[in-house]
Amino acid sequence: MINVIGVRFRRAGKVYYFDPAGMEIVNGDKVIVETARGVEYGTVVLGPRDVEENTVIQPLKPVIRKATPEDDEIERRNREKEKDAFRICLEKIAKHGLEMKLIGCEYTFDNNKVLFYFTADGRIDFRELVKDLASVFKTRIELRQIGVRDETKIVGGVGICGRSLCCHTYLTEFAPVSIKMAKEQNLSLNPTKISGVCGRLMCCLKNEQEAYEELNGKLPNVGDYVTTNDKLKGEVQSVSVLKQTVRVVVTLDHDEKEVREYKVEDLRFRPKRKKEKVAMDEELRALELLEKKEGKSQLDSV
Repeated sequence: MINVIGVRFRRAGKVYYFDPAGMEIVNGDKVIVETARGVEYGTVVLGPRDVEENTVIQPLKPVIRKATPEDDEIERRNREKEKDAFRICLEKIAKHGLEMKLIGCEYTFDNNKVLFYFTADGRIDFRELVKDLASVFKTRIELRQIGVRDETKIVGGVGICGRSLCCHTYLTEFAPVSIKMAKEQNLSLNPTKISGVCGRLMCCLKNEQEAYEELNGKLPNVGDYVTTNDKLKGEVQSVSVLKQTVRVVVTLDHDEKEVREYKVEDLRFRPKRKKEKVAMDEELRALELLEKKEGKSQLDSV
């Protein structure tokens, strides 16, 4: 076991581990640490705790110091400088006629690098732009192309649920999502209904997927034939995943049909059979295209 703290940086949702180096550090403290990008200013989101050594990327670097008022002032000034840098970069992009959308700008704490985040369709030759920016800022310049999901994570916004976007507030990494998740959760298969602000499938489809998989596994398929606890046989008309109830068209005396609702434990049926492959309608075709775009956007992110 090894003692660590978890630190998060402004643009990076992921939490990084550092050695507290014997300092009294609690959640919410600002600290100065050394990273691959140089000296950085971060926020402690996980207080000191013991974790398995194999979960930590070695070597584990120590915290340089808790942030001082002077450090806080440097960070504040960096945020102000970023506004000017963003404006200047926009002007240079227009000057070079590059088809790219500037999303954000970030100074490292020690000012040894300025990072610019942008989106674009395909690859952009920005070598001349980098030279131009380097002559203005007199420091290292890094242009980083990101995908539309990363753009939304940086910019933020409000989802259809009325809350701040998950990716902007707490998600550290993007989990893979698919149309299958929407189908298993009985959601509308209209692309506009299951797409987020970024235009890709909503991240929150993943949140309850495991629960739905477990619950769906206990239910018959629509069209399956079941035997009820009152000795009737019938065909499944519909299922309620959360209620764990099944509507069955049962056959009564004289071949009369009636729709009745049963709890799943009151039914006997064979385990789910593999559904036959059916031709997709236009709506499903649109969804498949959306899923392909989802995978492509992740590949385009650098």
